[in-house]
Amino acid sequence: MSATAINIMRNFSIAAWLCTAIQSSAADTVTLRYGQIPSTVRSVSTLYLFIAQQKGFLAREGVKLELVPIAGGTDKMVAALDRGAVDVTQTATPYLIRAALSGSDATAIAGETANPVYSLIVKPQIQSFAELRGKTLGLSLPVDTISISMRKLLALNGLGEGDYSVKELVGTPVRFECLKRGECDAVPLGQPEDFIAIDGGYRRLGVSTDAVAAFQFQVIAARRAWAQTNKDAVVRFVRGLAAAFRFIHDPANRGEVATAIVELTGSSDQIARQTLALYFEPDRGVVPKQAEIDLKGLAQVIAFMGEGGAITPPLPQPERFVDLQYLRAAGAQ
Repeated sequence: MSATAINIMRNFSIAAWLCTAIQSSAADTVTLRYGQIPSTVRSVSTLYLFIAQQKGFLAREGVKLELVPIAGGTDKMVAALDRGAVDVTQTATPYLIRAALSGSDATAIAGETANPVYSLIVKPQIQSFAELRGKTLGLSLPVDTISISMRKLLALNGLGEGDYSVKELVGTPVRFECLKRGECDAVPLGQPEDFIAIDGGYRRLGVSTDAVAAFQFQVIAARRAWAQTNKDAVVRFVRGLAAAFRFIHDPANRGEVATAIVELTGSSDQIARQTLALYFEPDRGVVPKQAEIDLKGLAQVIAFMGEGGAITPPLPQPERFVDLQYLRAAGAQ
């Protein structure tokens, strides 16, 4: 056989192998229905998801996401999981804990926002915490860690719960609108809305991390039975998210991450860079390094819930609400 013929056969074999590999990869692609809190869709808290898709970290794992906004948001996410409307979902930890204690099969499989920075933003004329006496604050639901951390911040600055009235408002955009309409005198805002508010003349009195050093704010959850049955897909999903978090943490990617924040939120490059500085200069533990779950931080949430009467003693251990096998299999815990 001539050298030319051998080369032709070799090239044909390589092409056939590539075609088979591509077909196999396509066949192995899994689509997961991912529950999203509507108020966070364009917030920095979903940056990891934006990066995971934009940079191809999920595609590399053969994972596609069908994003499913859950009407009502925050306190409805685990219910959507339980009824099979989604396969995996983001959720604030108090709601996962409360649901699991009531019999839900949901469990945390990866970490999302760990220790968020919420700014207490007030009307321009309010100069101090003392001036909030008799005023109306827009907080989240009582069980939410946003409300808990804000009440602790207020108490740290001399204000008890009887010193102000509360509107229960779920979601940073909703609270920001209350402030802009003048119906709220102060509200906790996440990023980038807090920087936008400050640029607009509103004042920041303090931040949640002044009162609460560390806790596990949000996680990604799945039903235990479903996750076990679909273990390979879950591990690939978690591995893709871990890669996105590592990308966000790498200082060499700071410019790309700032650009991604601009694209995701519609904020300015200046605000995007201010947000990253707030998170990483120094590192305040807002963003997990690789989707890990902080069990000590989860224990702190449980303690907060016990203090507020949302759950009664004896308080459960944080391990009850997590399944770390997928993070370990992905090399991320």
